[in-house]
Amino acid sequence: MRPSRRRPKSSKTRSHGLKTKSFLGGALTLLLAALVGCGGESPEVESAQSETSDEPTRSVVLYTSADDYLVDQVVAVFEQRTGIDVLGVGDTEATKTVGLYQRLVNEKDAPRSDVWWSSEPFYTARLADEGVLAPFTAERAHQDFGGGWPSAMRAEDGTWYGFALRARVIAYDTRKIESPPLALRDLAEPKWRGKVGIARPLFGTTVGHVAALVHLWGEGPTRSWLEAMKANDVRLYDSNSAVVRAIADGEIELALTDTDDVWVGQENGWPVGLAYEASELPIGVPLVQGEVPPLSGFGPLTIPNTVGRVAGGPNAAEAAELIEFLISAEGERLIMGSDSRNVPLRADLASELAATHPQTVIESPAQPDLAGVAADIEAARDLARDVLGL
Repeated sequence: MRPSRRRPKSSKTRSHGLKTKSFLGGALTLLLAALVGCGGESPEVESAQSETSDEPTRSVVLYTSADDYLVDQVVAVFEQRTGIDVLGVGDTEATKTVGLYQRLVNEKDAPRSDVWWSSEPFYTARLADEGVLAPFTAERAHQDFGGGWPSAMRAEDGTWYGFALRARVIAYDTRKIESPPLALRDLAEPKWRGKVGIARPLFGTTVGHVAALVHLWGEGPTRSWLEAMKANDVRLYDSNSAVVRAIADGEIELALTDTDDVWVGQENGWPVGLAYEASELPIGVPLVQGEVPPLSGFGPLTIPNTVGRVAGGPNAAEAAELIEFLISAEGERLIMGSDSRNVPLRADLASELAATHPQTVIESPAQPDLAGVAADIEAARDLARDVLGL
């Protein structure tokens, strides 16, 4: 499919007040802007000529599952800083990441993309396992951390980097609830029958959350929890943003969702609050598979953005510059200043964000082995289909 061209938006894209993506008939579509061309080594990407010069325009092809309003803001600054044009292709809200994951796998022997930027880590880790991503050392970004990039936020072989965190949270209707439950198991209590919503756990951060439960609790306890939720008439929605809207509309009172979806709802004046899951584990104990008591609270699951360089991509030098920018202090600052309010890895930036938005402080964050969680995605999806009839 040949992408079209458009200029960056001056305002955020919304649908009923919530962030959305642009599609055409469910197909992958262009997210990014200010495009005057891209590298000529792929049927989807043609050689570009500057409107004011005969010199070829430097370009980079980005596949991304991040929200378009966020991508547009970051890419616009990158293009201004570097003179490199960015051509981006995105995925749908409903299938969040999975469509582009499959596309990258299919294109492995003749890659069309240079950079993969995902709003979550799970399919990024799988792409690394598939050999789609190439090891990369972000030398400039590493300098910001005395001991190197945080190990929990980087693949051991350097195929991907994590940055700019969200968290999974328990959202609630502030008109009806003062003290929300702080443990996932409590959502299955009879008092909440028919009042809890989640996105269908087949895609995105919701299936990643269930995969984290499988990884840390085990399949049996996770099945028991899903069965208890089903027996308690859990309501299923198409996306995390939809469950926040359902709270605002009075359809439900509680939901599992992501921090950024709650922030956007609050910006719209909706009566939605959030609570971080409480950790019932000793402080400082690492989350190790097989050592977390079943159904216990292990703290809020943190969801970093991730970025990697596509192996064999046509614009390697430009890819390196885009990756360095995304995970730089400037990149994290841009993302934290957006509606998403993703928490930077850099402590000084995180403190700056907390000073104006105290709820962005994630108490006792859960940071399991992300590659291990990614390995349990299919088990989580199978459980969801089996128990919830999806």
